[in-house]
Amino acid sequence: MDIRFAKYHALGNDFLVIERRLSPGRKLWALACDICNRHSGVGADGVVCVSPSRVADFRLDIYNADGGWAEKSGNGIRIAAVWATRRRPRRKQFIVECGDSTNKVWVADKSGKDIVVSAELGQPNFAVTSLPMKTNSSCVINGILKFGKIRVRGTCLSVGNPHVVVPMDDFRSDWMAIGAVIEHAPIFPRGTNVEFVRVVNRRKIEVMEWERGVGPTGSSGTGAAAAVVAMVVQGRIDRTVAVQFPAGVLQINWRASDNVIELTGPVTFVSQGVYRH
Repeated sequence: MDIRFAKYHALGNDFLVIERRLSPGRKLWALACDICNRHSGVGADGVVCVSPSRVADFRLDIYNADGGWAEKSGNGIRIAAVWATRRRPRRKQFIVECGDSTNKVWVADKSGKDIVVSAELGQPNFAVTSLPMKTNSSCVINGILKFGKIRVRGTCLSVGNPHVVVPMDDFRSDWMAIGAVIEHAPIFPRGTNVEFVRVVNRRKIEVMEWERGVGPTGSSGTGAAAAVVAMVVQGRIDRTVAVQFPAGVLQINWRASDNVIELTGPVTFVSQGVYRH
């Protein structure tokens, strides 16, 4: 079975875009596991599957490298917009259905091989039921979280997908081991993404990302959004912030006018081809 794909990355967070009508009849989660394998497949953090939508220009279903369904991906949405623009060069704005929401995305500019793309990610939700999370509290903001012998202070929220944001003074601790424990903790029945955040100043933070179903990634769009929102509600940073990842910077503007999160950053085309399976 031949599957056409296009590969992009957003600051090292790479995705394979395929069309549902071009994919085989097998389950997409199984395809994601195979095609994302970095040794026997094409290799990627996830698959962005594009299909028709009745309420938007197109719909996205995103699967992580482990086959798990990702409710939303800020980088995945922006990558899909670049994929669509390459097919329809005159279009620069799209409405994208992803999960249970629609998102406005616009291709802003081109800088060298990178294309700058912005996306609205909706409003954050602090209710633990939105993650979901098993706890007696209605929300957790800068609270103490215990995972066996691991004890951290964190903020839990959804930006269309679940996140735990953990502030740190530095990244000398084994944050990857902590991220793995938190992701799979029983209190998160669907797992969770984890952001480790160091505040540089009121307009800049540094983030190390542990992505659910993937592990450490070069960046995360929803992770950047969650990190900024969590730090804003604690009064530690402003609403417009540069988020520094190991691979580069994403810009987040949590708009005061409507509480919608706006994400801006580069997208890079890598390759396209046919995966024969």
